[in-house]
Amino acid sequence: MAQGWIETDVPARMDRLPWSRWHWLIVSALGITWILDGLEVTLAGALGGALKNAHTLALTDQQVGNSNSWYLAGAVVGALVFGYGTDRLGRKKLFYATLLVYLSATAATAFSWNFASYAFFRAVTGAGIGGEYAAINSAVDELIPARVRGRADLIINSTYWLGAAVGAAATVVLLDPHYLPVWLGWRFAFGIGAGLGLVVLFFRHWVPESPRWLMVHGRHEEGEKVVADVERQVTEGHPETLPPLTGEKSRLRQRTHTPWSEIWQAVAYDHRRSAFLGLALMIAQAFFFNAIFFTSAQVLEKYYGVPADKPGWYLAAFALGNLLGPITIGHLFDTVGRKPMIAGTYALSGVLLAVTGWMFRQGMLTATTQTVAWMIIFFVASSAASAAYLTVSEIFPLEIRAMAIAIFYAVGTLVGGVGAPAFFGFLISQGSRDYLFGGYLLGAMLMILAAGVELWIGVKAEGQSLESIAAPLSSK
Repeated sequence: MAQGWIETDVPARMDRLPWSRWHWLIVSALGITWILDGLEVTLAGALGGALKNAHTLALTDQQVGNSNSWYLAGAVVGALVFGYGTDRLGRKKLFYATLLVYLSATAATAFSWNFASYAFFRAVTGAGIGGEYAAINSAVDELIPARVRGRADLIINSTYWLGAAVGAAATVVLLDPHYLPVWLGWRFAFGIGAGLGLVVLFFRHWVPESPRWLMVHGRHEEGEKVVADVERQVTEGHPETLPPLTGEKSRLRQRTHTPWSEIWQAVAYDHRRSAFLGLALMIAQAFFFNAIFFTSAQVLEKYYGVPADKPGWYLAAFALGNLLGPITIGHLFDTVGRKPMIAGTYALSGVLLAVTGWMFRQGMLTATTQTVAWMIIFFVASSAASAAYLTVSEIFPLEIRAMAIAIFYAVGTLVGGVGAPAFFGFLISQGSRDYLFGGYLLGAMLMILAAGVELWIGVKAEGQSLESIAAPLSSK
């Protein structure tokens, strides 16, 4: 396994780079992942009412909730399988493979003929998206300079809601029987994701392998070449204009892979405080988002009388609030700092949900004001959720970064997310505002508890190199 020791300044050279068109390319080519995920989740939510129609799949409320849970279960499996592959085979290979799985499965969803086939194709689609989370988050963090990593990560994650807005707006047209028959419109909706996926394949051709990954896996010279090429592009052929390097070189032992025993040792023992932090943040945000957003169209339909073909407008507004949050306040995670911003956004999200949940229970809201309330809540909560992924990707060593993202995404989703849509689907099917208010209070409590954990053991990672936050296993 060992291939000798090297000394490298690759991390320092990547962190000193000024922001450039090259970084915008990386953000665009890799950030599209969240656009696709937002599109998929919104389509599933907005189509929930239409799929209950006798002319489509004739699903029940419970089956709509269960199909969303199948999507999340697939995402869990995909994250674990592709996450390990990302650390073993490289970031670049896996973000091609996961994208191909996604676009194939979402296209197949359009040809579903009953609940079982629909749930299966949704699970495979989720596997592709779950794998993307691990491959993309690790690649982005390793390619973006430390001083702007927080805001870049949050803004990239916020594009999830751009996809959500596109999906919501698309369903307004595709579910309108004046344009397409009921039995056909929902099928076209799933073709949107497949079409976007094909476009993304082209853009990802220009994204290099992570030089940090290359330097550890016996390909140090290739990593040096990648960095040199990036420096030439960023400085337009004049690398001598770059700021001087600071700090010492990293000394690393090259390896082909990291054994499972070492992964277990690192996650369960050496970094157990980080593991607890990651779990708290991921579980809370997974329940919060998946419970509310997957079932928001059902709430609008059942409690406010919004027709099954009209929730797209409300969901588009919902998505806008989520998109604007990280764009507006994301820079504060690099300036004010990780701990106060993560704790603050988690706690405020929980308080806002509890208050608006009480207003819902009292019958004080309309479809419009309910949507405005969701917009305000998720303006804050979208930054909190994005910060959970940022945290997990920063606080574990290079060799297991993708696997750590996969593990905590998987556990967080299994514990907090997979059952949430089905659970809320059940609450909605009971027709009781009291029951649904109880579900909202549970989500609020989880977010507030996670805020407390962040205040207790959160990491001050702003402006710090990844290697100084969590030393590579290869440096020991």
